[in-house]
Amino acid sequence: MPIITTLDDWLDTPLGRYMRAWEQKCLDSMTADIFGFKAVQVGFPKIQALRNNRMQHRWLADVALSQSGIDDSHPDSQPVSVLLNYGELPFASQSIDLVVLPHILEFATEPHQILREVERVLIPEGQVIISGFNPASIWGMRQAMGRVTGAHFLPEYADFISLLRLQDWLKLLNFEVNRGHFGCYKPPCQSEKWLRRFSFMEKTGDRWWPVFGAVYIVQAVKRIQGMTLVGQSWIRNAPRIRQAVPVANKAKKRDHGQG
Repeated sequence: MPIITTLDDWLDTPLGRYMRAWEQKCLDSMTADIFGFKAVQVGFPKIQALRNNRMQHRWLADVALSQSGIDDSHPDSQPVSVLLNYGELPFASQSIDLVVLPHILEFATEPHQILREVERVLIPEGQVIISGFNPASIWGMRQAMGRVTGAHFLPEYADFISLLRLQDWLKLLNFEVNRGHFGCYKPPCQSEKWLRRFSFMEKTGDRWWPVFGAVYIVQAVKRIQGMTLVGQSWIRNAPRIRQAVPVANKAKKRDHGQG
């Protein structure tokens, strides 16, 4: 998997660490209040998507270490629990409560197949969180220029997926997007010095041009048509049923009134 390896190396650059810090903050917040029993992060051990989640079973699933080039001795890496092929998740249907896909779709040859597999393994009302690079950003423009000049910003194979396009894919699989964030407004500088100088753009961008952030994170829920919810909310909203009066009692009351 040379594509994944190259991005993994990029995550150790100043710009990669800047992006990871923003994503980690968002993921910590988004996963903290998602409950269930089983959660899976697919790919990129250097992004610890589930560290703030409290489910009993949390796994990191990735390709074989010999293919991905991940070094378990790296201080930012997590141990891989499950080895897999991104397009064939080794989990039973409707068995997982949460799946996190950090930058997997844009580097995959068949992103639709990955999403179909995610839909298959998630329970009804299960959730998926997806992070990706925004093509409508300064970083996206830099990536497009690299394809022309040959000076690639990220791996040339990367296919940045717009948020609208991703939402269409999710809708076709009966996912409902319920939360999302844009971030990383600094220009694609490769030095810590220049990244610090552009720190003011973080607040400015978040206020004035939020949809042009270099990275987005989306959270979506798997909906099942025709599914009836049970529990306190159903009981609370259930219509009141009047107690039926036996026919014999009605007749007695009517006779008594006539008498």
